[in-house]
Amino acid sequence: MQNMFRTGFLVRATHTLLTWVITLILFLHNTDLRKCEERGELLLPVLFFLLVVLSVLLYFAVSLMDPGFVLTDSVKGSNEEMESMIPQSSTPRLRRCGYCLLQQPMRAKHCQTCKHCVRRFDHHCPWIENCVGERNHRWFIVYLLVQLLALLWALHIALSGVSPSPTWVLWFRVNAFLLVVLVLVGVFSVVAGMLLGIHLYLVSINCTTWEFMSRHRIAYLKNCGDEENPFDRGVFCNLWDFFCICRTVVWEKTYDRNTPNSV
Repeated sequence: MQNMFRTGFLVRATHTLLTWVITLILFLHNTDLRKCEERGELLLPVLFFLLVVLSVLLYFAVSLMDPGFVLTDSVKGSNEEMESMIPQSSTPRLRRCGYCLLQQPMRAKHCQTCKHCVRRFDHHCPWIENCVGERNHRWFIVYLLVQLLALLWALHIALSGVSPSPTWVLWFRVNAFLLVVLVLVGVFSVVAGMLLGIHLYLVSINCTTWEFMSRHRIAYLKNCGDEENPFDRGVFCNLWDFFCICRTVVWEKTYDRNTPNSV
């Protein structure tokens, strides 16, 4: 049982089961989806179903993807090209992780849940049971966007199925399942919307959640001013680099270029 929790099986199974139970309730009750099916208008039901499928596929992709685990030393004598790319004069020295004993690239952090250092570590997300880092962060945001769209559409569909009744007791009894769906979907919509907004803001300034919350404890940031971010290249460049550049970034070069007086 403990191993099942470690692998995230229960979290992923719960997410999948909850998603399809809510979808089934929306299709079976007298909602707009059901009315469209009865009229033979299948476009909206099919589109909603495909959006739900896409959200589930993205969930598993982000959950099972390598977030950017550091599996070997980033700077070794055998890797002269990488070593020559990192300006040693003004950049803070790479620290060796006290847990996995590997040298951490700049912006990497050890995750004690995943037992690995993660490149451009953002946070460990308990809902996907995986870290969000350099390799899956953009897909995490795409997943949040698709999930939010599915949740808002589900909220609208659930509202359309609420039926009036002559008494409150009968109203609660008739609409019990839809009311539960409304509460769950409403809460998830607020959470997904807040997460999406926060992450888009942090991406626009090229900052991670870990850096934003703990900059006073991070060696390469604690000597910077409160409004200073050595990785910020402007909103457009930050968004372009984040969503369109699929490669490992040597952050030491960016840091050294933007902080010429760093020590």
